[in-house]
Amino acid sequence: MAIRIALHHKTSYRYDRPVDLSPHEVRLRPAPHARTPILSYSLTVRPENHFINWQQDPYGNYIGRFVFPQKTDVLEFTVDLVADMTVINPFDFFIEQYAEQCPFAYPAQLATELGPYLNVEPPGPLLAAWVASTRQALLAEPASTIGFLVAINRRLQQDIAYLLRMEPGVQTPEDTLAKRSGSCRDSSWLLVHILRGFGLAARFVSGYLIQLRADQQALDGPSGAAEDFTDLHAWTEVFIPGAGWIGLDPTSGMLAGEGHIPLACTATPSSAAPVSGYADQAEVTFFHEMTVTRIHEDPRVTKPYSEADWCKIDRLGQQVDADLAQQDVRLTQGGEPTFVSIDDMDGAEWNTLAHGEHKRELAGKLAHRLKNHFAPGGLLHYGQGKWYPGEPLPRWALNIVWRVDGQPIWQDPSLFSQEHVDDGYGSAQAASFAAELTKVLQLPPDSAIPAYEDVLLQAQREQALPRNLDPLQADLAAPAERRRLARLLERGLGQVAGYVLPLQAADHDPALVPGSRWRTSAWPLRREHLYLLDGDSPLGLRLPLATLPWVQPGERATGDGFDVDPFAPRGPLPPAGMAQRTAPGHAGQPAQQAAINAGAGHAITADPAPPDVIQTALCVEVRAGRLYIFMPPLKRLEDYLALVTAVETTASRLGLKLWIEGYAPPRDPRIKLLSVTPDPGVIEVNVHPAASWNELVHNTTTLYQQARLTRLGAEKFMLDGRHTGTGGGNHATLGGATAADSPMLRRPDLLKSLITYWQVHPALSYLFSGTFIGPTSQAPRVDEARDDNLYELAIAFQQMDQVLPTLGDGDKPWIVDRLLRNMLVDLTGNTHRAEFSIDKLYSPDGPTGRLGLVELRAFEMPPHERMSLLQMLLLRALVARFWRQPFEARLVHWGTALHDRWMLPHFVAQDMRDVARDLRAAGYAFEDHWFEPFVEFRFPRFGTVAYEGVEMELRQAIEPWHVLGEQVGAGGTARYVDSSVERLQLLVRGLTDGRHVVACNGRMVPLHPTGVPGEYVAGVRFRAWRPWSALHPTIPVQAPLRFDLVDTWSGRAIGGCTYHVAHPGGRNEVGAPVNANAAEARRFARFWPHGHTPGPMTVRKEAHNPRFPMTLDLRWQPD
Repeated sequence: MAIRIALHHKTSYRYDRPVDLSPHEVRLRPAPHARTPILSYSLTVRPENHFINWQQDPYGNYIGRFVFPQKTDVLEFTVDLVADMTVINPFDFFIEQYAEQCPFAYPAQLATELGPYLNVEPPGPLLAAWVASTRQALLAEPASTIGFLVAINRRLQQDIAYLLRMEPGVQTPEDTLAKRSGSCRDSSWLLVHILRGFGLAARFVSGYLIQLRADQQALDGPSGAAEDFTDLHAWTEVFIPGAGWIGLDPTSGMLAGEGHIPLACTATPSSAAPVSGYADQAEVTFFHEMTVTRIHEDPRVTKPYSEADWCKIDRLGQQVDADLAQQDVRLTQGGEPTFVSIDDMDGAEWNTLAHGEHKRELAGKLAHRLKNHFAPGGLLHYGQGKWYPGEPLPRWALNIVWRVDGQPIWQDPSLFSQEHVDDGYGSAQAASFAAELTKVLQLPPDSAIPAYEDVLLQAQREQALPRNLDPLQADLAAPAERRRLARLLERGLGQVAGYVLPLQAADHDPALVPGSRWRTSAWPLRREHLYLLDGDSPLGLRLPLATLPWVQPGERATGDGFDVDPFAPRGPLPPAGMAQRTAPGHAGQPAQQAAINAGAGHAITADPAPPDVIQTALCVEVRAGRLYIFMPPLKRLEDYLALVTAVETTASRLGLKLWIEGYAPPRDPRIKLLSVTPDPGVIEVNVHPAASWNELVHNTTTLYQQARLTRLGAEKFMLDGRHTGTGGGNHATLGGATAADSPMLRRPDLLKSLITYWQVHPALSYLFSGTFIGPTSQAPRVDEARDDNLYELAIAFQQMDQVLPTLGDGDKPWIVDRLLRNMLVDLTGNTHRAEFSIDKLYSPDGPTGRLGLVELRAFEMPPHERMSLLQMLLLRALVARFWRQPFEARLVHWGTALHDRWMLPHFVAQDMRDVARDLRAAGYAFEDHWFEPFVEFRFPRFGTVAYEGVEMELRQAIEPWHVLGEQVGAGGTARYVDSSVERLQLLVRGLTDGRHVVACNGRMVPLHPTGVPGEYVAGVRFRAWRPWSALHPTIPVQAPLRFDLVDTWSGRAIGGCTYHVAHPGGRNEVGAPVNANAAEARRFARFWPHGHTPGPMTVRKEAHNPRFPMTLDLRWQPD
């Protein structure tokens, strides 16, 4: 993500008469130790008639000495330079052991060498007092040296206000402390005196400061310069043994980074003046000009596209929309983006665990933000998510539901209880709510049944505890059973736990009776009260349903029939707020409705016949001071919304706040649903489908922005600086507004075209994928699972072509599901874990499987919303193209090339250019460079070197991870993934065939021509680290990798580079990088642009590996 800038600096003196100039010394050339790479430099001087001598002063700084033999009326110095603003980690240094703690003493010889920088002038009273107070505050006990430097720099920045001061010279430390303000040179000179007062060698630095506008505003603290900016600046450097000179900028309170380009570093400010000399006496006009211009920007995840490019992408999105509408495709797109905490990327809940201490809190904040944006009149529902083996409880799901017609589901948001707020409610509020809701639903007053915890069971548990264990004193670290028992005993076993209202929507003709009818019944129980099942789950999930009378499913009363078919026609929803039929006796009540209402308010039958017992219930419960309403399962959306309205009416009458939990509304195209759920290592957001490009842009942009404001990010960083997605994926779903509208069901050949196109273009599988790919990954390609799967898929496609034209519209979906279901699977036959998952297309398992949806699961989470939108636009354009003209091509048997050739970024990028060219031919103007941000994100560049016209570039490549055999773990058997093997790509340009070869760790790299003269590419596969359990455990670590560019004519290496898996200085990073800049700095620190093998060198030629001809596998021993 390099940014190259051009800095322009002009200093001009214009005299009112010709004057003689003394020899001038100019210190405007970057110092030799400048860490920011200076790619080009120019110094132009007027008058042009002059002599110049480049010198170095005693401090090693460059000085241009200019002699002007003639009089002149103008003196002008113009500097132009180009700098590579590669990120520099200012903390990337080593400290000698004796200097790790402050205070420390320099060894005698080093102190002598640093003599000018240790020279201490007698301090004034203010300086002495400042140093003494700082010593007491920071060094009362020995402190880490780096911590001390950061603290003293920040302390000075806070004490001395920055002042733009035009007067020449530098203030004394006493003046700066007295005024409590100064320019950058004043505070820097003051810091020099302070550091010397602490016995540290310090020097004054004059140089250029370059500040570039950040791509994103900071969530914490200042965001930096509002516009790109440069100026002359001053700061301080301190010498720390082992680390060398470390830059401290007291103006900003930060350490010097890539934006600090030193020009002169001296013991005193007078020796660092940019220009020194004199002229004859005359009137002079001074002019100063400085600009910085970006001349090159690599694609980067914080700014993947320029505004000009994004306007083109947006116009293309509108064009694709118009084509989709003209062809009546009726496409909708949804997705499952995932996010991680930006403050705790190393935490287990953001890497492996589904649940976590902070995950639920952040999910709640995100859900409220999304509700305010997408569904201000919607329903916030706290439901139960998936329950996987090994997890103690089901996962939670925060659902946001709103009506497509724009009418509100919930009128008063203030009736929702707030997160982490104890409303102070108890059993009295639960009782009053149950009673009032019974009235609102026009049910008999004794319908609600009090529910109790099982006294006998809990008493037995208490008696089984040791005498010295008090369950009421259970701490949060105790096992779940102890915590549960403590809560129950604290509340009291004899207290009412909540109320159960057996409830069912009765069948009726909506044309005769608008609204919903409700039925209830008594529950015949063997015991005198309703006792709940043991557990921590909501009351509605612990009902003793097994004790109710059992009847055959066909003998149950009406209202308990089949789910509504996804293809059933649906009319408009009733107006908002219509909860139930009109109360008995209401004026204007129709006769049919009065007959239905007959008996309302009467007592229910104590011992109903088994078929009349209602098996579902609404529950009212207070937990932790909050009122919870558990919704029963309902078949019809109209009934669910009516019940929600009744709940809100009850809450409004009683002035009670609540949470709605339990069963979510049934799937229905007349509502939209957005869910926030936990997944291992991430928070997953199931986004509601978008029917247009504009809606897709709005949904995606809003989601990314609100997630970031919740302190959730769309990217992660590995310890070594590698940049990845969240690891949870960004699955894309394609379908229609209704199942009947789905393009995949209306035109099954569209699905065939997509599968075929992905198979013949492997870049579509690997450019957007996550770190873990291959046959055992979460989304294997169709040709990765089994060797013969592609052959079987070709037969399935033949059957589709032959059979589908002969069938009616109603039979086609079934055949498509049956033909492809067993092809789109992983190694174990799992139909969900496939690149193309058709679990929800037209599965015979139930209505939730017949939604007309196809899920593309190989998409990893892009770090920027516009990158995600380009992925979605690519899908939309391919759908539009294949709807107009199905894609017909023979499936390609890639064989081992899939994990050889297609693991290298060169061929992935080349294939994506083919895809873009294909779409341009179809009328969709995709530009090749739009995919470059994905290439840079997926395959970061580690470094580039050039020797004698030959350039070598090293990039990350893809490495499939192996899943190992089962091993016994704490919770049973486990299967570990071996991620210890890595792969790099080496791209060589300018190589002379027959003369140059490249060796890696002494072995010849199998370079292959790319089609560009002199350009070759290859992969290198190696053991990067050695875990306790791995494939081939006897193979040692094969890093670092030394690449030699060998001239066979001279028999020597003419240059090379070195790649380190870990920091070459032995630094052990304690955590993941905090942002993309820190990650890039770690990656670059592991690449050395030097390190070739010395002396004569002969590289033995190896036969190409027949199965992986483009890759040098260092694990494989050649014959």
